[in-house]
Amino acid sequence: MYKNPSAIPARVCIVIPCYNEASRLKAQLFRDYLAAHAGIRFLFVDDGSADSTAQVLKELCIGYEDRAEFLVLKPNGGKAEAVRRGILLAVRTHDLDAVGYWDADLATPLAAISGFHDVLSRYPNKEMVFGSRVKLLGRAVKRRALRHYLGRVFATAASVTLRLPIYDTQCGAKLFRVNPHLQKVFSEPFLSKWVFDVEIVARYSELNGHSADKMESCVYEYALKEWSDVAGSKVRPRDFFTAMLDLLRIKLHYFG
Repeated sequence: MYKNPSAIPARVCIVIPCYNEASRLKAQLFRDYLAAHAGIRFLFVDDGSADSTAQVLKELCIGYEDRAEFLVLKPNGGKAEAVRRGILLAVRTHDLDAVGYWDADLATPLAAISGFHDVLSRYPNKEMVFGSRVKLLGRAVKRRALRHYLGRVFATAASVTLRLPIYDTQCGAKLFRVNPHLQKVFSEPFLSKWVFDVEIVARYSELNGHSADKMESCVYEYALKEWSDVAGSKVRPRDFFTAMLDLLRIKLHYFG
């Protein structure tokens, strides 16, 4: 287990959107991470869950109230809004250098947070770090075949829409530098509930005058050492078509 609590400053917060996660939230893994990393804080956002997610989160935070908190939203507004409101709350209530979001199912292990933060520390021009699920030799990236191939089709369409050679917009692990751009990007609700990750990049692109050079210099794709599909995922193959429609809406709204 990682044993250097000082590696990440206390000015980093990870937002965890949760919807009906009571039966599968790995609460002990979050508690273990908090115990080993004094410099990290978590903000869990219960997005109108119909189960006992709120109670699970309340118990998870016991003993770590200075670095673990939860927000309950009613009614369910979707992952995009849960992430947006969580990030705005984190930035408003804490003095942060970086804020991000992570899928509650821990498809991306928490251990990767240190690597994401290291990128922002080493490259002051980078504004965002995106997890990228690249299946390479020596990397434990495990995805169901259908989901992988549909994902590659969508990723290609997203890259064309954004006019950027981005490999993976949809991995649920991202970290952002706290600056005026971040505040503007998350200030208004997203058009899309499904592919808001693409819309985040589109908003940054708009702020950078749709300059490909500026965008390539401020975005970093972090090739994950480990990622795996987790049973109970709320993403279904038929959602691919909804995502493609949302991608068209994003293209028309931000790129004309």
